[in-house]
Amino acid sequence: MSRFLHKHNISSSSKKLVFFISITTLLSVAVIANCLWFSSSSIIKTTTTYWVLQKKGIIHTNATKLSHLRSKKESVISATFADLDAPDLPWEIMPEAPVPRLDGASVQINNLLYVFAGYASLDHVHSHVNVFNFTDNKWTERFDMPKEMAHSHLGVVTDGNRYIYVVSGQYGPQCRAPIARSFVLDTETKKWSTIIPLPFPRYAPATQIWRGRLHVMGGSKENRHTPGLDHWSIAVKDGKVLEKQWRNEVPIPRGGPHRACVVFNDRLFVIGGQEGDFMAKPGSPIFKCSRRHEVVYNDVYMLDDEMKWKTLPPMPKPNSHIECAWVIVNNSIIITGGTTEKHPLTKRMILVGEVFQFHLDSLTWSVIGKLPYRVKTTLAGFWNGYLYFTSGQRDRGPDNPQPRKVIGDMWRTKLSL
Repeated sequence: MSRFLHKHNISSSSKKLVFFISITTLLSVAVIANCLWFSSSSIIKTTTTYWVLQKKGIIHTNATKLSHLRSKKESVISATFADLDAPDLPWEIMPEAPVPRLDGASVQINNLLYVFAGYASLDHVHSHVNVFNFTDNKWTERFDMPKEMAHSHLGVVTDGNRYIYVVSGQYGPQCRAPIARSFVLDTETKKWSTIIPLPFPRYAPATQIWRGRLHVMGGSKENRHTPGLDHWSIAVKDGKVLEKQWRNEVPIPRGGPHRACVVFNDRLFVIGGQEGDFMAKPGSPIFKCSRRHEVVYNDVYMLDDEMKWKTLPPMPKPNSHIECAWVIVNNSIIITGGTTEKHPLTKRMILVGEVFQFHLDSLTWSVIGKLPYRVKTTLAGFWNGYLYFTSGQRDRGPDNPQPRKVIGDMWRTKLSL
């Protein structure tokens, strides 16, 4: 009996063990099968998704991705490709302008620098004049511009004694339309007068007084992008216009805005500039600025007794946004900052951080120094051996030449030419 019971117990235990192993095996097989199914399903789903995204250009293959990363790295490395070798200059910080401004304008009469208009931001423009006294190194006067006057991209010039002529320009913020209205300021009385408007509105035209005539040329046409070749002049004296209409002159060889226009030794020079500019976005109620193709150039032209444009040696590199960034020192033109050609990979605007000298006796260029940072639309002056500049839009840092902050900074350095 006892033997029978023992055999029965053994048999019962064996059956339980076999049953347990069978159940465990089945569960393990089920789990493994489920994992394999899920894994293969995920692989198929991932592969399909990857293929779809790759077809849409959202995901790159390994080779393409490596190439993309390599290009991105190169674009960072070469972001300062446009910088030229130049010596450091001992810059001294001066009193900051009362307001920051971009695309403003300025002229110097003796020891006073008159600074006009400009953007504070794309949505806000200035409608007043600030005055800096070089003798006291202080910002002194502030007075309003006429309400009908443009707020940026002005053509501005002085007779060097008392009167300042302000021609055409953009009225309002963002990328609004230009106007043809023009004015003259009597700096002694601070009174404004209107003069005959331009035949057509222009953005940032090259403007100068030469041989008793107010010359206005180039700039951008009414759409803000198309370069203008027109060249007009009208006789002026002591803040008065002496003729009833503008006279057509020989067209400038290459149109466009943001160029320096200088008169020296009875010769008229037009330096640098660009073709094309931002335009208002179609249908935008605020005329929101929209990027367009631009070509910055280093061309230099001269008009002399023959009233024919002559091509002179180009700037060391293409340069624009320099309409008020120049001064005459001894027998040369000094130009501070600007913008050059866009980066070939990122297509971003590149600012200029050099100081250029154009020798008017030999008609040759040299790079005489570096600014404290890259900056465009500087407003320059020269007094008692010092080169001054203020305002504009500076770079993002030493390793990033793209524009960022609109500034009111003012600097000076002693020039020894």
